[in-house]
Amino acid sequence: MPAHRLRLAGTTVRLSLALLLSAVVVVATLVIPSNDSTPEAAPDPTAVRTPEPSPVPSTKPAPPHRDGYACPTYSGIDRPNPLADLYRDTFTWGTTAPYKVGDGKGNINWRVNPDNNPSWYMWLHSLRWLGQGITAAGKGDRNALARVAAIAHDWVNDNPHSWKGDVGAYESTMHRTNVLICLRQATLSALHVSRLPLNYSWLDKALLDHAWFLQKNWSGAWNHGTDESIALFGVGCTLGRSDLKKLAVSRLTSAITTSIDAQGSTNEQSTSYAQFNYSLWGRAVDVLQQCGVDAGTTIKARRLELAKWLALGTNSLGRLHQIGDTEVVKTYPFPGTGALEYAGSLGTHGIRPTERIGIFDAGYIFGRTGWSETRPFTQESSYSIRFGPARALHGHDDHTSITYTSHGRDILVDGGHAGYKNDDWRVWAKSEFAHNEMTVLGTDSARPTTKLERSSIAKTSEFYELSDSLGSGIERDRSVLVMRDPDLMVVLDRGTSSSNEDYQTLWHLPSDQKVTVQGAQAVALAPGDRTKTTLLQIPFQQDATPIQVATGKTDPIQGWHFLTIDKRKPAPVVKFTRSGRSASILSVIVPTRSNARISYTTSWQGSRMLINLKVDQVTTTVAVAPDGTLQRIK
Repeated sequence: MPAHRLRLAGTTVRLSLALLLSAVVVVATLVIPSNDSTPEAAPDPTAVRTPEPSPVPSTKPAPPHRDGYACPTYSGIDRPNPLADLYRDTFTWGTTAPYKVGDGKGNINWRVNPDNNPSWYMWLHSLRWLGQGITAAGKGDRNALARVAAIAHDWVNDNPHSWKGDVGAYESTMHRTNVLICLRQATLSALHVSRLPLNYSWLDKALLDHAWFLQKNWSGAWNHGTDESIALFGVGCTLGRSDLKKLAVSRLTSAITTSIDAQGSTNEQSTSYAQFNYSLWGRAVDVLQQCGVDAGTTIKARRLELAKWLALGTNSLGRLHQIGDTEVVKTYPFPGTGALEYAGSLGTHGIRPTERIGIFDAGYIFGRTGWSETRPFTQESSYSIRFGPARALHGHDDHTSITYTSHGRDILVDGGHAGYKNDDWRVWAKSEFAHNEMTVLGTDSARPTTKLERSSIAKTSEFYELSDSLGSGIERDRSVLVMRDPDLMVVLDRGTSSSNEDYQTLWHLPSDQKVTVQGAQAVALAPGDRTKTTLLQIPFQQDATPIQVATGKTDPIQGWHFLTIDKRKPAPVVKFTRSGRSASILSVIVPTRSNARISYTTSWQGSRMLINLKVDQVTTTVAVAPDGTLQRIK
């Protein structure tokens, strides 16, 4: 296996780790999504209004239950479903109004889906909405026990094994398994018994059916497979089935080195899911230990690297760079994680990271001007750049795309995460047209593998060059120079094609900003804000064309920002365009005080063009070479 590579500010560190596989996976039917994206009905554990993974972890091991497997939480699905609603057979999730799903006696219509929303349907089948009732039952409320048991039993009766033909029932199996374990524990507590009474024997049979399903239908080495393995282990621990525990442990052991690589990157291509995986694998360690199984060292070692990754993936506003299926999410300051706790707490706790730049082989560049050594935390500038393997799982077509924060605000934003409903909004949000990259019209199905050709880290600037192919005969190259004092970006996009194409370099701006076009520059400013962004289009090897701006368009969709899956806002997109068999688009993105003056001139030094910039009384010079090299020379 090739050595992994992690390059940090001023240093190149090459890491070669022997990957440890301590067990062989027991042969089972392996079910992997038929395409490279997550099944549309299969979001992961969530806060109630959104199918995003909950960022709030369990920081302490849950108290061990007498059978060794602690009932997990319900990921917020239970919060809008109080016991009174359970007595009315009413289910609430997301933005859908409370909906009566049964006859008021626990007889549920498991095929209803009022908004045709796959996530709503999946969470109905997860049974996690019964959480408040199960909690009340565990405290001795016999009426609550009767109602939640009736609903759960109704699911078992109405969805006989195997339920694989129903995607909502199928995808929620691991969540429902945990709910059934929680219900079993609550039943024993409510009835003050150590063994289930005969009239509750259906519960253990249901758990064994779920375990059989999980054995035959493993999703593999990503968060679904991890959740499934934990649930399978839970059944084994609860019912004393060593074979189930052994299989679950072997799957966890084999999956960890794929789910989290030696540099800490996950295979989900989403910063939010990376944070979720940190919590999920922590739970895996906890449940193994609570049931007397040694979790080994590999999971802990990979989580340690993931914590460092998440710290570097935190922007100067204390949020994760919005990459892949990620809402606007705060970095969680996991106690005791050093750099991650520092990043998530805006520098108030933890240990200041020693690296300010991270380049990860899985396709991520995270950088910043500093960690509040000389500036307040939120006044640093930070950025992300994507490259690497083609889109997979929770990833988007965001290769070469950039996010950028500076002066205490977002400067360049991602289009965001539109949820899991397979509609035009999700298609757009995943496409290259929702990201800050050079696009070619008509290639929206391209899923390139993008190579990092070069990188160079200096004290006050960083240079990167990336290249890929957007389809037959269409080549793309992006050079990026990120500078400090003054903080700005210079980006050179070049494209070649075998036929005439329409090229667009897109710059997505925050929704609160208004854009004014002034000749060859666009100025973005939120009313009353102290910071503005100036976007310069400087001719290089090709004449510039008029700047275009799109905001809140629906045909085709363009000019939006999804803060959450159910909260999108019109947001301006600045377009620099070219047409023909080649394109050369040189952009300069300059965040400054709102009253700052910006000007530039160009000159030539041999074959290099010099951009002489004056930014708020600070002068600097950037050289642009014919081969795409960008260099700060002053």
